[in-house]
Amino acid sequence: MRIPPLTGASVMHIDVLTIFPDFFGSPLQTSILARAQQADLVTIQAHDLRDFTEDKHHVVDDYPYGGGPGMVMKPEPFLAATEHLIARAPAGTPVIFFTPQGQPLTQRRLRQLTEYPHLILLCGHYEAVDERVRQTVVTEEISLGDYVLTGGEPAALVLIDAVARLVPGVLGNESSAEAESFSQGLLEYPQYTRPDELRGMKVPEVLLSGHHEQIRRWRRKESLRRTLARRPDLLATAQLTEEDHNLLAEIKQEQQQQAPAPAEASADI
Repeated sequence: MRIPPLTGASVMHIDVLTIFPDFFGSPLQTSILARAQQADLVTIQAHDLRDFTEDKHHVVDDYPYGGGPGMVMKPEPFLAATEHLIARAPAGTPVIFFTPQGQPLTQRRLRQLTEYPHLILLCGHYEAVDERVRQTVVTEEISLGDYVLTGGEPAALVLIDAVARLVPGVLGNESSAEAESFSQGLLEYPQYTRPDELRGMKVPEVLLSGHHEQIRRWRRKESLRRTLARRPDLLATAQLTEEDHNLLAEIKQEQQQQAPAPAEASADI
């Protein structure tokens, strides 16, 4: 796997510590991530944790103290590898460990992470990682959701993809990231392309009108409508304008008008 070298020209460098560095081969050489690296906007290096072991068999796991199922990843390779990476990173570089016990990953946190020139991602595997790794070198624990993966590698790849696309210059159209779901705390509005009619389904007339202000208002209203229907919890933290509140009032009024009238109770005979 070809990993671009660390250069001073990159906007962000990401180190990944894993026992499966080949996991990142194809995704990092595809589409936007590949272009970001070719342009030296983002550089990514996957490091094999086994390279930081000291025994001839390169053992990275052992049986858990106290018994129980599965194996636990040993602390020494993680500490040696992470401290090696920290030594060449700027002060304050986040060291992120992926675990269901971490804070949920949000678009807001992703934007905050783009403010750092360097990130270090630790990928656990097997049953667990020795707790002393978290106590010693980890600065932040992140969860992708309330489910369990086979290892931290898929989670690391998600974070890499999500944060890299926010680095200035990575996306061809910078406004693309601003309009997407969660970028403004709301779900994205519906999108359409040609043909304007398909199997009896027509593109909304407003999108064909060429009236930019009406299109903007329609998109904002549909974004609010979709968020209200599918993720109403997001509205509690979204930064809503006076126009947004007016649009929400319109949506709720429309819903009331569309709701079927309650059936009249039949009189007893």
